[in-house]
Amino acid sequence: MIRRSALVLAALALSVATAHSQAAIPTPSKPPVRDNSFLIEEAYNQEARVVQHISVLSLTRRASDWEYGFTQEWPAGSQRHQLSVTVPVVHVADATGVGDVAVNYRYQLAFDDATGNALAPRVSLVLPTGDVERGRGTSSLGLQVNLPASWGLHETFVTHWNLGGAWTPSARAPGGGRVATRDLTAGASAIWMAKRELNFMLEVVWAREELAVAADTRAAEESAWVSPGLRAAIDFASGLQIVPGLAFPIGFGPSDGERRVLAYLSFEHGF
Repeated sequence: MIRRSALVLAALALSVATAHSQAAIPTPSKPPVRDNSFLIEEAYNQEARVVQHISVLSLTRRASDWEYGFTQEWPAGSQRHQLSVTVPVVHVADATGVGDVAVNYRYQLAFDDATGNALAPRVSLVLPTGDVERGRGTSSLGLQVNLPASWGLHETFVTHWNLGGAWTPSARAPGGGRVATRDLTAGASAIWMAKRELNFMLEVVWAREELAVAADTRAAEESAWVSPGLRAAIDFASGLQIVPGLAFPIGFGPSDGERRVLAYLSFEHGF
C-alpha cells in the first residue's frame, strides 16, 4: 500500500512538473524555498498578503492507520505576526475523525533575509474537538509552545532547530477520570538547496508525550524519527507556488522498527 502510494505521489509530482514547464515564469531572481519542511517548524513567518495552505499525509508501513494534517497560515498585517489553524484527521482501528484542532500565533522575533537566520516563537491553543474514546483527543483545552530557530550556513545550506512543549490541565482517560499531562518535543533538520526548485532534506525529531490512563494517572511514551526527503518548487505566472514533497521517516530508539511514508503538498499565493 505504501509503495503504491509513493508511486502515485511521484506520478502526481511529475504531472505538476510538466504543467510547470508550460506555465511557470523563468525568473532567475526568485527567493529560495524556505517555509516548506515536513516534521520541523522553520522560523519564517508568512510574508505580508501571502497565504499558505499545507497538507501532510503520514502512512504507516502497513497503511492500516494514517494521519492527515491541514494547516492554513495567514500574516496578521505584516510578517511580524502570523495566525494559523491546524486541523488533524486521524484514522485508527478502522475509524476516521477529526482530532484536537490547534489555533496558533507566531511572532517573528528576528529575521535576516540575506542569511536565512530567524527566530519565531509560537504559542497555540489546542481545542478539545477530538473523540477521546477513539484515541483522537484529550477532551480538554491545552496550551502548546514551540521555539523554532533557523540558521543559514551557506547560500545552499540551512538548518532548523525546534524545542517545544505542551500542557493539558485536564486530559480525560478513555475509561474516565482526568489528569494533567505534559509533553516535550525537540528536533533539527538540514536542508540542501541543490537547486532553487529542488531541495534535499534530513529531519530528526524526538517527542515525549504523556497520556491520561485513569484518574490522576498518566503514562509516558517516547518516539524518535529520522526522515530523509525531498521537495520541489513549482511557480506559476499567476503568483501561485506549489511545493510537493515526499519523505520516508524511519524510527529509531523508542520507535525502532517503525517505518512511514510522508507526503507533503503546499499551495502559496497572494490575496
